[in-house]
Amino acid sequence: MCHDRCMKQIPEAGVSRQEIEERLEALKSKDIDWRAGRLGVYVFHPGDDVLEVGKRAYAAFHTENGLGKASAFPSLQTMYDEVLEMGASLFQAPEGWGGEMTSGGTESIFLAVQSCRDWTRQQGSSADEILLAQSAHPAFDKAAGYLGLRVKRLPVREDYRADVDQFAAAASKETMMIVGSAPNYPYGLVDPIIELSDLALERGLWLHVDACVGGYFLPWARANGHEIPAFDFSVPGVRSISADLHKYGFAPKAASTLFQRSAEQHAAQAFDFDDWPCGRMTTHTAAGTRPGGAIAGAWAVLQYLGAEGYRERARQIATAHAGFGEAGRAVGLEPMPSDLPILVLETGKGLGRVWRGLRDEGWFTGVVTTPAGLHLMVQPKHPQLVEDFSAALERAPEGTREGAAPRYA
Repeated sequence: MCHDRCMKQIPEAGVSRQEIEERLEALKSKDIDWRAGRLGVYVFHPGDDVLEVGKRAYAAFHTENGLGKASAFPSLQTMYDEVLEMGASLFQAPEGWGGEMTSGGTESIFLAVQSCRDWTRQQGSSADEILLAQSAHPAFDKAAGYLGLRVKRLPVREDYRADVDQFAAAASKETMMIVGSAPNYPYGLVDPIIELSDLALERGLWLHVDACVGGYFLPWARANGHEIPAFDFSVPGVRSISADLHKYGFAPKAASTLFQRSAEQHAAQAFDFDDWPCGRMTTHTAAGTRPGGAIAGAWAVLQYLGAEGYRERARQIATAHAGFGEAGRAVGLEPMPSDLPILVLETGKGLGRVWRGLRDEGWFTGVVTTPAGLHLMVQPKHPQLVEDFSAALERAPEGTREGAAPRYA
């Protein structure tokens, strides 16, 4: 961050707690009121009771350091292990699986790419290419940039899912990893993971499933009767899965998970070093020090909600998803097909105008540019706000008129 003006200095005398709290409230007053539920991105509101459970658990361990969980803080190690065991069970991991908690989807994806690269080198291959659909998350490009790898993005099918034929044509001896999303972030569509698995097994490629959005949602939607394509370790070619707890697992930030099919793969993820005065250091994550509160908060929310609580919130999301879709259709904004929980309402050239109109009504959504549309990550609180959203859409400027796309920077 750079500023041309005079920079703020650390105060000479400390500021009182009361004044700090007042300043914080003043600063926060400019933010979107996410507690009201009029937010389609960034924050996931499962209910005030769940937020309180996560907050209290986080606060109870906000000082403890996850780096010391194996020695100084065995309580964190117990919770860490149990979170991973619950996730591995949910994703039908085989015997010998490995896993870690991370700070978020970007770190989980980074570590999946890094472990694939190092495992590939251990097999004597210099392959350095990742194949993914145009709809895949930019975190793969970010990881490749850090790790000196190459990414090839491929066109999606007409239905906006990954095109396996494109993957088959593009795969070569230089390819080490192929990627499928469950669901992809732009459209909320699960890629054809079974077909990608067949290709991965045939060509000897590492298939990573990015379930950062859907990992802790899709199994519960399926349990409620929704037709959700297979995406987990029950598909034999899936080698690793990233899934965020702080999205539809409703855990406090920053909490994600990465699962590996085998202990051998998991070992390739490790950083191991002992050429310094303090002895050996081994970590399986990019971060060393990690907030103990994120571990405790995730553990507490998983325990509190249980399978029943997650199924109920998946039901609420499906209800709101349908309601928001009908609200869009009523004003001429067609909802795109989706596997849940993401909804896109096509706006045409009026995207900027509609987005700004909704923002003026107190609603903040994301956007998709191809095709142009409003992008909402539907939440459990949203069934209560379908009528409010519908009224806001009706008051927003018409989506058929031209308008500039919204700017976020």
